[in-house]
Amino acid sequence: MLYVGFDEAGRGPLAGPVCAAAVILPDDFPVEILNDSKKLSEKKRAAAESVIKEKAFWGIALVDHKKIDEINILEASMFAMKLAFEDMLKKSPELKLEEISGITDGTRCPDVPIECCCEPKADGKYPCVMAASILAKTCRDRLMLEMDKIYPEYGYAKHKGYPTKAHREICHKIGPSPIQRLTFKY
Repeated sequence: MLYVGFDEAGRGPLAGPVCAAAVILPDDFPVEILNDSKKLSEKKRAAAESVIKEKAFWGIALVDHKKIDEINILEASMFAMKLAFEDMLKKSPELKLEEISGITDGTRCPDVPIECCCEPKADGKYPCVMAASILAKTCRDRLMLEMDKIYPEYGYAKHKGYPTKAHREICHKIGPSPIQRLTFKY
């Protein structure tokens, strides 16, 4: 049986997309490089991302701020995980659904055509979920650095859209950015 780990990055921010990843690690994967993405330095996350992308089956998907406002952040996170799973399958047609089970960080599983269970804090326990956590976070962080170049006045390079005092203050001062989640209180 192969295990696919699911995780997302970006549920808490006031701006930008939510990003999810789905990852199946090979038996010989060097799991010692993994941890919950929030517990790794940026440098260690980047190094792990490179190894994951080289050695594992993986998929990534983003759901933008407009869709988040339309369907809510939980549904958007689940949708992003489903899309990440589909992306992984597209990249790896040799994978067979009947040989895959999933584990999701959190309290709900995405709508995918495999048996799946969920567990809070799975991103700190299961290597495949740790790997998904790392891919989701590095992807989203990179995107928010790009958004900082487009909207420098919002400081996205510093806070990545999370609800810091500075982020809230600039939104009140000049209004929401074009990537602001308008259903979130800022």
